[in-house]
Amino acid sequence: MNAISKSETTSPKKPDSRQEQRAAQRAANEDRARKMHAARMETALDCLPGLEAESRVEEPPALNVGCSGWYYREWKGKFYPESIPSGRWFDHYADQFQTVELNAPFYSWPTVDTVKTWLRQAGPRRFVYTVKVCELITHVKRFRDTGELVEDFGYIATLLEEHMGCFLFQMPPGYDFTADRLKRILSQLDPARRNVVEFRHPSWWNEKVYDAFRETGAIFCSCSAPGLPDEMVNTSGEVYLRFHGATKWYLYNYSTAELERWRDRVIRSGARRVWAYFNNTMDGSAVDNARQFRDLCLAGS
Repeated sequence: MNAISKSETTSPKKPDSRQEQRAAQRAANEDRARKMHAARMETALDCLPGLEAESRVEEPPALNVGCSGWYYREWKGKFYPESIPSGRWFDHYADQFQTVELNAPFYSWPTVDTVKTWLRQAGPRRFVYTVKVCELITHVKRFRDTGELVEDFGYIATLLEEHMGCFLFQMPPGYDFTADRLKRILSQLDPARRNVVEFRHPSWWNEKVYDAFRETGAIFCSCSAPGLPDEMVNTSGEVYLRFHGATKWYLYNYSTAELERWRDRVIRSGARRVWAYFNNTMDGSAVDNARQFRDLCLAGS
């Protein structure tokens, strides 16, 4: 979960209902995707120098632990001091963590200007964004003929350069496993990007899926969430964990013992790089759990 920034939700006329607002937002995503495609094509005119520059981008750290979003009003007084305005919240967050998982792009395809704002926010810090891919690809079209859209969304990585982490493709809960769906997803991912796929249906936790992910280098997202297999899966040498709440979505406080079990799984996986994000954001537990998990991983390395 994540709050959606004002710049991504402001419209001339406020919709009458949440359903109308979501419909308007989805329509806007189509338009924003076209504009990002145009920007990508313009950049592609100078393709070779761009590729050379991208090859020099610094690799992310071996351990990346943070929260799923950072702009939560509920965190004021708990994580953000009462004395600082919301305009300084990102700086406060970035003083504590080196990475964040941006969920707002799932609902609203970001503009080029929005991505440049992320870049300015990161500044000279060694800060890495993981970006959740827009639902236009995963929930509306469900990977049906979305290869070009995936490339267009991938332009975000070109803009962010060394501040880019992973692209997170979250699939719908009712989207169960079939061989055709597996092939459809993996065939449209850009191998030049760091791609993570999160499934919300337990049928995807099987060896056929893991083998296909290993062949393409895609990262299978391991989850701590109600109704999903409680397993660590390593398909690429990098592991990606999302902590939604072991028994209740978004509202859960992980115990030290639970975090130690996940730390031990990370160690046993032999992964060379770890991405872990806490999405139990409703009461601010994500912040404390992320800090503790990071410290446990550092102590165990």
